[in-house]
Amino acid sequence: MQLGALFMRQSIMRRVLISLLPIVLWAVYSFGLRVLLVLAVVTVAGVLTEYLILRFMKGGSDFKIPEAIFVTCVLFTLILPATVPLWVAVVGIAFGVLFGKGVFGGFGKNIFNPALVGRCFVFISFPSSMTVTWAAPFQGFPGGLLRFSAGADAISAATPLVQTGTDLSRLFLGQIPGSSGEISALLILLAAIYLVYTKTASMRIMLSGVAAFLGLSTILYSLGVLPSTPLESLLTGGFLFAIVFMATDPISAPRDKVAQIFFGVLVGLLALTIRTFSVFREGAMFAILLANTFGPLIEMRVKEFAAQRRMAHEKG
Repeated sequence: MQLGALFMRQSIMRRVLISLLPIVLWAVYSFGLRVLLVLAVVTVAGVLTEYLILRFMKGGSDFKIPEAIFVTCVLFTLILPATVPLWVAVVGIAFGVLFGKGVFGGFGKNIFNPALVGRCFVFISFPSSMTVTWAAPFQGFPGGLLRFSAGADAISAATPLVQTGTDLSRLFLGQIPGSSGEISALLILLAAIYLVYTKTASMRIMLSGVAAFLGLSTILYSLGVLPSTPLESLLTGGFLFAIVFMATDPISAPRDKVAQIFFGVLVGLLALTIRTFSVFREGAMFAILLANTFGPLIEMRVKEFAAQRRMAHEKG
């Protein structure tokens, strides 16, 4: 039974990798071949960290490195700016794999997404490398496919959240500065459709998270608190990428269907609240980590409530 569950999780990870391929290609087109260098360095550091953890836990050499580490490495690369120093990327992925997964017992036992743990660590520890300069994406064919890196444009905000009035088509297609894989809403939505169609990720988490985000942003925009329209807010920053790929992590997200709805709502509300009212202008990563903390409690309370309703119905 345990082997079957492990095999299922590994096949899920393969489908996630497939869904990420177009986003990786768009990141290279937008920001240059340096994205592939960052990915290679992150992958080597991540796999090495995973190997050392398994070697320490299991001893000997008779073990297999789970494919989930490759998903973690790709996700971590895509939520970093293309200009990130390589040593920062190495430190981040090593920290995320060790403290986001290794300390909990390895693959399948972690309650937090390792890629988010790593990004949160480097975001707080090395803010100048994560929030000061952002690469301006290449325009026109062949874009960055034949160039190493784009020029860095200094942006005054903590993240390149786009000003009000920006052309929505540019936001949707991904012709804006940002982290490598978070800029194209079109490719993220196509990946979401594939993940839902293949039953890889929870549609409930995605839809409830987006609905909560749009609902709260509509209220804040109507009150004059939020300068950007709800749609502009949704298409900027890393929320869409986070709700599709991070919040739906089959290991750290709730498995109960009703709990998934509450979990998604919590992510959406927290992401916009942190973005709007805190010093951290991109709140999606903190929102998911906080929701992961309360995920087991949400699932437990939902199951308890359902059990109480069944008992009351049987007595009635």
